[in-house]
Amino acid sequence: MSKGGLDTRQMILCALFTALIAVGAQIKVPLPVVPFTLQFLFTTLAGLLLGGRLGALSVAVYLVLGLVGAPVFTEGGGPAYLLKPSFGYLIGFIPMAVIAGIFIEKSGRKLVLGMIGMILGTAVCYIFGTVWFVLVMKTSVQAALTMCVYPFIVFDIIKMVLAAWIGPQIHGRLVQAGLL
Repeated sequence: MSKGGLDTRQMILCALFTALIAVGAQIKVPLPVVPFTLQFLFTTLAGLLLGGRLGALSVAVYLVLGLVGAPVFTEGGGPAYLLKPSFGYLIGFIPMAVIAGIFIEKSGRKLVLGMIGMILGTAVCYIFGTVWFVLVMKTSVQAALTMCVYPFIVFDIIKMVLAAWIGPQIHGRLVQAGLL
């Protein structure tokens, strides 16, 4: 690996999670403002399994792909997506992966601290998304929370528990395969 660069294994893992996030965007339940998708699950797993740096890189590549026009977002792609009220949540996926990844790395892969990292990362994602929604829709914070956060809290908790449950199993298999 070059200084500050990525080795082939890291590039493959980042590409894999970029693809998983894109697939997760297509597994959706349409709702009026922000659809329910599995992007959140794969973004969280990227942070938990790859760590903060590589998890965030996976999400950033996903965002760049979508913004240049690849139809990887829930409703397609392209630069016009920046004007969508829900785009802030996509931006929030980057710090969410970073925070979850840092907590799991620093904790020695302890599940309780990993859950704390996922909860804090989710809160930061909600903040990014809510602020973006308020600015684009010119609405109140309360209205944004009512439309974009409250309906998703239970589902996001379920996805965090699922990530906490399957993450260590996947991590173990990736370590056995020599990928982590």
